[in-house]
Amino acid sequence: MNPRLTALALLMGRAFRSTTTAIRSRTGLLLGTAAIAIGGYALALNPPLQTVERGELIVRSNQLTGNASLHHEGSLLRVPGLHALRRFSLRDQVYRPADSAKADGAAPFQSVEGLSLGVDLTIRYAIDPTRVAAMSRHLPEDLGGEVVQPAVQGVIYKTFTRYTVREIFSAKRADIQAQIEAELKPRLAADGILLRTVQMGQVDLPAEYRQGMDRLLSQELETEKMRYTLELKAKHVQQTALEGEADRVRREKAAQAAAMEQVIAAKAQEEAMKHVLPFKQKQIEQRQLEAEAEKQSRIRAAEGAAQARRIEAAGEAESRQKLADAEGYRLDRVGKINSEQMARDGALISKHPLLIQMTLADKLSDKVSVIIAPPPSDGSFIGSALIGKLPKGVAGNDDAATEQ
Repeated sequence: MNPRLTALALLMGRAFRSTTTAIRSRTGLLLGTAAIAIGGYALALNPPLQTVERGELIVRSNQLTGNASLHHEGSLLRVPGLHALRRFSLRDQVYRPADSAKADGAAPFQSVEGLSLGVDLTIRYAIDPTRVAAMSRHLPEDLGGEVVQPAVQGVIYKTFTRYTVREIFSAKRADIQAQIEAELKPRLAADGILLRTVQMGQVDLPAEYRQGMDRLLSQELETEKMRYTLELKAKHVQQTALEGEADRVRREKAAQAAAMEQVIAAKAQEEAMKHVLPFKQKQIEQRQLEAEAEKQSRIRAAEGAAQARRIEAAGEAESRQKLADAEGYRLDRVGKINSEQMARDGALISKHPLLIQMTLADKLSDKVSVIIAPPPSDGSFIGSALIGKLPKGVAGNDDAATEQ
C-alpha cells in the first residue's frame, strides 16, 4: 500500500477514536453530532461514487501522488479531498468558422489576388483517448475555443492566400482540403486531438467578382459555341464531300457488280442448258414409263376387282343356299316337335280334363279376378259352358288317340 494512504488511514482512525472518547461526555456528544452532520453534508455535496456515461471518459487524478487513471463507461470511487475528476467526451465534435462562411462576413478569407471570399468549412475532431490521461492537466476546459479554433484559423487563412478565387471555387478544392488536413492534423495531434476530416462546402464569391465571372463565362460560352458551330459546319462540309465520294464509288461498284452479274448469269445459263436438255429428255422418257406403268397398274387393279366380285358373288350364293337349307331343316324339325307336343298335350288333357280349367285360369288370371259359371247338370267340366262342348265324333277320335 502507498505510505501516504497508510498515513491518511491512521489519521482518520485516530480522529474517529478521539471523537468516540469525546462523545462519552455531554459536550463531546454535541461535538460528535455536529461533526457527523458536517460530514453528511460534505458527502451529499461530493458523493464518493461517480458514474461514467456512454461515450464519455473520466480522468481521475490523485492529489497526493499525482497519478492519473482512465475510466470508461461504468462507476468509479472518488474520495473527496483526495481525487480530482475531469470528464471528456469521446464523441466526434464539429467546428465551423461561421465568421468566414460569407464574403461580407466578419472574418472572410483572402485569395492571392487580395479578394475577400467566404468558404463553408467543417472540421470534425475528437479527443485522443490514448493521450488524454497524460495531457489532462494541461488541456483547457474549452477545447474547441482555446485549442481547435486557433489551430484551424492559423492554417486555413494561410492556405487560402496561396490560391486564386477561380482555383478555390472550382479547380483546386480537393487539393485545398488535403493541404489543410495535412497541416492541421499534426498541430491538433500535439494537443491530444485527433483530426477526422476537413470538408469544404459552398464558396461565397464577392459580388463584383461574381458579376465579372458571369460576364466572362458568358463570353467564353459564346466563344465555345462559335467554335463548336464552325467545327460543326466544317464537319458538315466534310461529311457532304465524303457522302458524294461514297455515292460515286457506290454507283461505280453497283454498275460493275451488275455487269459482272449479267456475265455470270449468261455463263451460268449456258452451262445450265448443257445439263437441262439431257435432263428434259430423261424427264420425258420417265413420264412415258410412268404412264405405261400406271396403265398396267390400272388394268391389274380392274382384273383384281372383277375377280374379287366374282368370288364374292359365288360366296354369297353359297351362303344363301346354306341359309335356305338350314331354314327348311329348322321348320321341318319345329313342325315335328310341335306335332309331338300337341299329341302329348291331347293325351294329357284326355287323361286329366281339369288341366284345361287350370290353363284357362292361368291365361285369364291377369285379366279376370273371379269367374262365375253355373255348374253343368251332367257333372262335366265347369268350363264347358264357356268353351263349348266338343262334337262327339271328335271326342271319340281323341279318346281313340289317347288309347293308342
